[in-house]
Amino acid sequence: MLMRFDPFRDLDRLTEQLVSTASRAPRAFPMDAYRRGDRFIVEFDLPGVEPGSIELTVEQNVLTVRAERRFEPREGDEVIVAERPQGSYARQVFLGDALDAERVQATCQLGVLTLTIPVAEAAKPRRVPVGGAQDAETIEPLTAGGTDAGRAGQPVSTAGQATPSGEG
Repeated sequence: MLMRFDPFRDLDRLTEQLVSTASRAPRAFPMDAYRRGDRFIVEFDLPGVEPGSIELTVEQNVLTVRAERRFEPREGDEVIVAERPQGSYARQVFLGDALDAERVQATCQLGVLTLTIPVAEAAKPRRVPVGGAQDAETIEPLTAGGTDAGRAGQPVSTAGQATPSGEG
């Protein structure tokens, strides 16, 4: 027979049950997100959740994952310990415009939901060809009076010139 008494753990469990039933809000579940080449990978821990019960939606660059885990004791079961979290779970991830939300792929293995989101083609780095003209023209700076600056490549000196207000 399984027996265990830890008053602090039981107090933590009771507090969690009271908070979760009072709020009735779906709880979040842990996730990892990382980039691998031209795609982003997002992994969610969903132990004990049937893959068919996972709801995955994308709407206006917001990806929402919903799942539910329930323990239904059978008739005649005597529950001794029930610490595993149960109920509805939800998590939202905001997808940037650089991601292709139309081509999200999802797999669920060993209690881990893995989403693969490719980078959009328009957001991928690309080479831009640089053209050149054969008659390249050098633009020369003008002096304050509008005359040519002199020979190309030589600095223009403003020492000794009158300022527009006539001060010297």
